Amino acid sequence: MDEERRPRRAGPIERPGAVGGKRDLNRRRRVQDLVEAGLSLFLARGVEAVTIDEVAREAGMAKGNFYRYFRDKPDLVEAVVEPVAHATRSALDECHWRLRGANGRDEAIAAYAHLGNRLAGALATHADAMCLYLQERRAPATPARQAISDLARDLDESAIALSQAAVDRGFVTVSDPRVSALAVLGAVEALALAAVRNQIQMDPVETTKRLISIVLEGLRS
Repeated sequence: MDEERRPRRAGPIERPGAVGGKRDLNRRRRVQDLVEAGLSLFLARGVEAVTIDEVAREAGMAKGNFYRYFRDKPDLVEAVVEPVAHATRSALDECHWRLRGANGRDEAIAAYAHLGNRLAGALATHADAMCLYLQERRAPATPARQAISDLARDLDESAIALSQAAVDRGFVTVSDPRVSALAVLGAVEALALAAVRNQIQMDPVETTKRLISIVLEGLRS
């Protein structure tokens, strides 16, 4: 899966100078300005509707300067969702590893509980980027949304793999692990989106409990 993913292309397009030096720090600040500007505009209007001109203007720079830090809009979108992509992929990978090594149902439940904790942490730490991913993940796959489409595919595949592993180890019994996994993932994502939009009020502890409950109850169904 990793070999097929589009390689990360974001800057530096030019030499960044010595690590920690003035030029390097300035570049990092400008990259962050563009990421924050892009995230704000993408959330408000959607990835496809926003232009590079608008992102650059929101970040307080000329359009030409955008290309010193990113090659194009897909490159920027990838940088915007990278924290969420890394957090969710690593959480699911760790859960799969824990599940394969689980000795009995209690350890399997603990693996899912740990997954719930990590997902809740990602939700709290990267709320806006998570909201953008959840808003855009079912939109048509376009070049600008490539990183989001890649992450959505990876999470679907990881959820199915987790469900299949739980069935193979005898921890749960379901008629079709694929259907169960995608139903659970859809419920988790709906809850997460409602939480980041403040449509439901839950503190991180309560969010974690709900996520764990959805995962476990869904796999038992």
